[in-house]
Amino acid sequence: MLSLNMTNVRIIPCLDVTDGRVVKGTNFVDLKDAGDPVELASKYDQEGADEIVFLDITASSDRRETVFELVRRCAEEIFIPFTIGGGIRSVDDARKILREGAEKISVNTAAVQKPELISEIAAEFGTQCVVLAIDAKQSENPECRSGYEVYVHGGRTATGLDVVEWAQTGEEYGAGEILLTSMGRDGTIVGFDCKLSSMVSHSTKVPTIASGGVGTLEHFSQGVLEGRADALLAASVFHYGELTIREVKNYLIERGISVRPA
Repeated sequence: MLSLNMTNVRIIPCLDVTDGRVVKGTNFVDLKDAGDPVELASKYDQEGADEIVFLDITASSDRRETVFELVRRCAEEIFIPFTIGGGIRSVDDARKILREGAEKISVNTAAVQKPELISEIAAEFGTQCVVLAIDAKQSENPECRSGYEVYVHGGRTATGLDVVEWAQTGEEYGAGEILLTSMGRDGTIVGFDCKLSSMVSHSTKVPTIASGGVGTLEHFSQGVLEGRADALLAASVFHYGELTIREVKNYLIERGISVRPA
């Protein structure tokens, strides 16, 4: 088995949640309903997903609290680790979510505004609980030497921060993983931005989760072999039944990539 870091590559369905429903769009807009979050998560658990990520995609921009009821329901229904992101702005927010049953929390906008939030959460709960989510977009901003800029507020606000430098900074502050979303690829089903994920993976020591653009089985293997990702996140292809987690894992196993069997 090929395994770039001697650990299994994780397959992670992502559920973007707004108003209690899973939605999916293209390039962060044109959102369509994709189902009940807990029902979908339970289905993915049974199909062999390694983890689940829930992102409350309106929480940061609309300044709403993450829905704790969703966390409670998920903790009762699914038996694999799950991450909650969106609207987490303090250690107290993180504490509430972790106490309700989430294994990890994801921070994005609030971490850019206050990087110390990462270290504060990590100090109380451990780095393994802190995922730094980065929404990345190609940029000609001269401050962004990698060619990619960090965006916040659900992908609506440019920050002037270079993606690779911010990932390194987040790791220094105590992030245990980087959840890296290519905004230009989001929902396009043309494949992961392997150049982007490879740069971040090579520049940091913590795991990189590649997100945005997956549409075929081949894209999953490219995300590992070309993008050097430790985990692969997908949404539309799973939500709409185009691929199953078992199909993805079997395909990767056939290509010598180490995964936990579905």
